[in-house]
Amino acid sequence: MVETTISFGAIPGIDEEQRPTGLSGPEQAAVDALPGQSALLVVQRGPNAGARFLLNDERTTAGRKPDSDIFLDDVTVSRKHAEFLRRGGQFFVRDAGSLNGTYLAGDRIDEALLKDGDEVQIGKYRLVFHPSRRTS
Repeated sequence: MVETTISFGAIPGIDEEQRPTGLSGPEQAAVDALPGQSALLVVQRGPNAGARFLLNDERTTAGRKPDSDIFLDDVTVSRKHAEFLRRGGQFFVRDAGSLNGTYLAGDRIDEALLKDGDEVQIGKYRLVFHPSRRTS
């Protein structure tokens, strides 16, 4: 029997969802420089891939509304989509009643604790969470 299937494009067995999401050199430097009690969100996929957002307040809003702390300009994002909350030195993500939902590691959430390397999906955006490694 002669093989008649030809694949072009991606390496077989590795799709977009499985690609590694490591930090680039400048992103790692930004995480290393974070002050204590703060964190960084890095846009891994979607519009503005590579953009970085500092989480250094008790509450940081994300949405399509232009005055959001994290402005995500895409129709898949609600005007008031999600909030990032700092409580007792830990960060949480909370859905703000969005139409399309907020996802953590592929699971739709209402509110969840964030850990280093967690991927938050807001519409088409995939944001990776990196907390400060400093204690003060």
